[in-house]
Amino acid sequence: MNIVAISGTLSHPSRTATLLAAFLQKISARIEARTTLVNVADYAGQLGGALNLKQAPDALAAAYREVFAADVLVIGSPVYKASYTGLLKHFFDLIDPRELQGKIAVLSANGGSDQHALVIEHQLRPLAGFFGMYTVPAGLYARDAAFEKLANGGYDIVEQGLLDRIDEVIEQTERLLRSRR
Repeated sequence: MNIVAISGTLSHPSRTATLLAAFLQKISARIEARTTLVNVADYAGQLGGALNLKQAPDALAAAYREVFAADVLVIGSPVYKASYTGLLKHFFDLIDPRELQGKIAVLSANGGSDQHALVIEHQLRPLAGFFGMYTVPAGLYARDAAFEKLANGGYDIVEQGLLDRIDEVIEQTERLLRSRR
């Protein structure tokens, strides 16, 4: 089993990456899986200039190979201007839809208020549908207040409801994986 999380945030450290890392840690404790976190911000300069994958620098091409090899993709983004980030959009724009067809997708986002949670249903779910992915029914949304900023600049999840929601989404992911076998 290969699970790859794609963080669409533009900053390090970030709440988005913290949420995705928590998901990866919790799911790998339940099922045997290789987990990888791809931060699109790490490839911002290369990605911004890429018009197709054939011209992608080696490091960016390696990130795409990780995504293509995944059984489960966890797609996460902060909400900017009522949408996921433009860099995450461009990351997906370079992918041939056949590369992701049939994969399982977990959709996640984070933002300042509950109103931003609709980005999962109105933008990320259609994105996954375009690529022919099977989406886990529950989305994983986190408000900024669910995180505590640490002294080192990173973040920690402090809201028990969010940790419970991660467990719920993992259970649904496991059910979807079993149904596909």
